[in-house]
Amino acid sequence: MGLIHAIVYGIVQGLTEFLPISSNAHIRIVSAILFKEDPGAAFTAVIQLGTVAAVLIYFARDLWAALTAWARSLGNRELRNTAEAKMGWAVFWGTIPVVVFGLALHEKVETTFRSLYYIAASLILMGIVMLLADMYGKHKRKVEDVEVNDGVVVGFWQVLSLIPGMSRSGSTISGALFAGFDRAAAARFSFLLSVPSVTAAGLYEAYKERHALISSGLMPTLVATVVSFIVGYASIAFLIRYLQKRGIGPFVLYRVVLGVILLIAISQGVNPDEGAKPITSKPPLRGVGG
Repeated sequence: MGLIHAIVYGIVQGLTEFLPISSNAHIRIVSAILFKEDPGAAFTAVIQLGTVAAVLIYFARDLWAALTAWARSLGNRELRNTAEAKMGWAVFWGTIPVVVFGLALHEKVETTFRSLYYIAASLILMGIVMLLADMYGKHKRKVEDVEVNDGVVVGFWQVLSLIPGMSRSGSTISGALFAGFDRAAAARFSFLLSVPSVTAAGLYEAYKERHALISSGLMPTLVATVVSFIVGYASIAFLIRYLQKRGIGPFVLYRVVLGVILLIAISQGVNPDEGAKPITSKPPLRGVGG
């Protein structure tokens, strides 16, 4: 991978991580169309650290308030009734399901689930779910109304994001909409909930593939991560403003159209499993710095 490839991946990651259209799916599709090989789940997870940094900075005040309130409430149950503490505990409990399922399904996440068949089906299926959530959600609750059980419920929705094409933001925003939150609150809750799991996944993959990343060259990965941070920060602001004024209909339409186009392409001979092999340090990591 050259620096141009890394910049492209960074832009795609930054643009699509927070929009409910699946960053993993788009990186997989772009890699198949432009570069003819999959950069791998490890590379994808590592460059997500750039978008995590964007969330940390954009929501620094909210995250710090939730973290400190959560920490104080550990030794005092009475302090768990504040909105900040409830958010902290919601994020805590909401992270556990995706960690458990992520570890259990790790091999399939890196191989089977990256098939373009899965991605096409997931784009269409989650698009329909998002439409239903937007249509039937009550859109009344605000971020301040988050309860601990909301974290558990939306946390299980986040498990769907293990399948490329489902989208972390798409699945968690849908879960929050079904729970009665308005669109902007659902997006905000989704972003906050994503921080622990995405950070953990990125650091885990970086450590696991550290030898391959070093031997193949760190520069492309670092460039892609920095670019994803810059573009991702802008994407957060855009999505929150957009959802405050409009629904998620355009994203639903985009997902369904893209899924159908992908299925048509597969039917015309595109190999749906090309490049879907797991990329590990043995052999050296392909598509990153090579």
